[in-house]
Amino acid sequence: MSKSTSRSPFGWSNRGGNVTVIEAPIARSYRRRAIIAFWVTLGVVGLLAAMVASEYMHPILGGLLGVVLGAVLGAVVFALVVAWPVLRVFWHWLPEIGLGLAAVYGWTALMQSTPMWGSLLVVALVVGVPAAIGPVRRRVMALVWCLVVRHRLRLCFAAFIATNRHGSLPLILPAKPTPAGERVWVWLRPGLSLRDLEQDGQVQKLAVACWANEVRVMRASRRYAALIRLDITRREPLAATIVSPLPDHVPTDMPANAPTSPGMPPVGLDLPDVPDTPATLTAETPRPRKPRNPTTEASPTNGFDPSDYA
Repeated sequence: MSKSTSRSPFGWSNRGGNVTVIEAPIARSYRRRAIIAFWVTLGVVGLLAAMVASEYMHPILGGLLGVVLGAVLGAVVFALVVAWPVLRVFWHWLPEIGLGLAAVYGWTALMQSTPMWGSLLVVALVVGVPAAIGPVRRRVMALVWCLVVRHRLRLCFAAFIATNRHGSLPLILPAKPTPAGERVWVWLRPGLSLRDLEQDGQVQKLAVACWANEVRVMRASRRYAALIRLDITRREPLAATIVSPLPDHVPTDMPANAPTSPGMPPVGLDLPDVPDTPATLTAETPRPRKPRNPTTEASPTNGFDPSDYA
């Protein structure tokens, strides 16, 4: 695998016509993990299988059988760990791959069971009706944006947000549409915290990469600090202009002497007659006395007369 300085959005890099699917440091790290996983699987599975097989056959044959089973399972684990960086790409694109397979096999099954005009009619109804109905179209587009945002966030974590030395990216959990945009849950890996996303303008970079107006990052769990929530804002639903139907109910031929509501302010008030300067108290003006409170102004004995018990 060749080293390269240019990297594509899918994690590939190329230089001089050579394509690098996995970066060399990441490939070496996963190779070391695969070797460790192979020997651990060989030891654990081989020992357990040999102990079980020795109960039914000669101990030497049981030990050989355990070594063979451990080596086979260790080889499988080794292959999975080494190929995991590539398998992870398929895992990230699993919803799109599933939708593509469903569309291809659905179209094939439809063509085999119906004539051409019937197939075209079904496709026109399935595609045209949601596109013509506004609420259905907006719901479908909101789900599409959820898929897009997950890929954009993954690209952000791989491009400019710090990761650990193994290059492990955070786990992007499911996303759901909101009236303002999308909401995504993320599980952070060791080496990354919520403060890393809040400093140095990382939130603004996330908003730019997600083609959004604003991104808010906050904790999603009081128990686990690794679980965070990203609220991606694309529109302001509260800033939309709402046309009120109340003016349509006001009659146009209202007479001039129509009675008004008791809560209406008085009509004919001459404001210039009210002085601008507020009234001030003078020395001759008696100050209002506070009302007496019988509960607080009780006698020193608090109503107790010793002569009653003499």
